[in-house]
Amino acid sequence: MEGAELDLFDRGVRRATGSASGAALDAALADLGWRDAVAEDRRAAVSLLFECQGAAQVTSSALSQLLAVGLGLDDHPATVLLPPLRTRHAPGRLLGNRCAVRGLATGALDRSKSVLVVAAVEHGHTAVAVPSTELSSRPVSGIDPMLGLLEVGGDVAVEGVQPGGSVDWAAAVALGQLALGHELVGAARAMLELARAHALERIQFGRPVATFQAVRHRLADSLVAIEAAAALLAAAWDDPSPVNAAIAKSSAGRGARSVARHCQQVLAGIGFTTEHPFHRYYRRTMVLDQLIGAGTELTAELGAEVLRSRTLPPVLPL
Repeated sequence: MEGAELDLFDRGVRRATGSASGAALDAALADLGWRDAVAEDRRAAVSLLFECQGAAQVTSSALSQLLAVGLGLDDHPATVLLPPLRTRHAPGRLLGNRCAVRGLATGALDRSKSVLVVAAVEHGHTAVAVPSTELSSRPVSGIDPMLGLLEVGGDVAVEGVQPGGSVDWAAAVALGQLALGHELVGAARAMLELARAHALERIQFGRPVATFQAVRHRLADSLVAIEAAAALLAAAWDDPSPVNAAIAKSSAGRGARSVARHCQQVLAGIGFTTEHPFHRYYRRTMVLDQLIGAGTELTAELGAEVLRSRTLPPVLPL
C-alpha cells in the first residue's frame, strides 16, 4: 500500500481502534478489509493495527488470525490457539490418536465452533481442528482481565479429524512476536505521552516538573527505549527470521517495562490511582511481554543458543 490508499487505511484503523474493542473491533476490521491488507502489505497492516491497539487499550482476534497467516492457513475458519503463557511452544502434543491441549485463546473462541491446535509431532508440527465444545476454557483474570484471554485445555481424541499436514510453527510464532512487539511499542508511547503531559501540567516550587533535570532524564530514557525497540522491529521486518523476531519482541518487552518504570516515577502518586489510565497500560504491557515467549525467557534461550553454537546472530542493520 502506498500514498492515498495507505492514508485511507491508516485513518480507518485508527478510527476503528479508537471506538471499538473485542467483537465490535473484529467486525470493524473485517469491514476495512484488514486481512486483505495483510495479504497485500503485511508489514504496514500489522504494525499499524497493533500499535493502535496498544495505544488505545483495545482487543481483537487479530493475533490469532496472524498465527493462521504464518501457518499458511489464513482461510481456515477456526480460532488458532496461542501458546501457554511465557512460552512459544506449540499448544498441543499429538500422541497416537489423542491430542493433549494447553494454550491460550482470544475472546473470538466464544464465537468459533472449532479451534485450530498446532501440535508437536515426532518430526515438526501439524495442525488439528478440534471442536470448541471438547475443550475446557476459563477466563484469565490475574493482572489484566480486560485483555480477554482464555486458558484452554483438554485431552481429546482425533479420530475422524484430519490433521492439517506439516505446518511452519516457527514462522507463525515469529509473525505473532512482531505483532506483539508493535503492540508493546504502542502502549509504551501512550505511557510516555501520559507522563509528558503530567510533567508539563504539574507545578512544583512554582514551575512545571518538566523543567527538572531528573524528570527530563526519565522521559528521555523512555523515548530512547521506545525508539530502540521500534528500530529493532523495523530491522526484523527487513530481515525476517525467527531469531530476529525473538530479539525484537524481547527488546520491545524490556523497553516497555523500562518506560513503565520511568513514567511511574514521573507521574508519582497520581500514577498509582485507579482514576488515572496509566495503571491499565502498565498491566497490559506486563501481560503482552509474557505472550508467545516472555522477554526474559527469549533472552535466556537466545543466550543459550549463542553458547551452544559459539556464534552470534548477524548484526541487524539499525
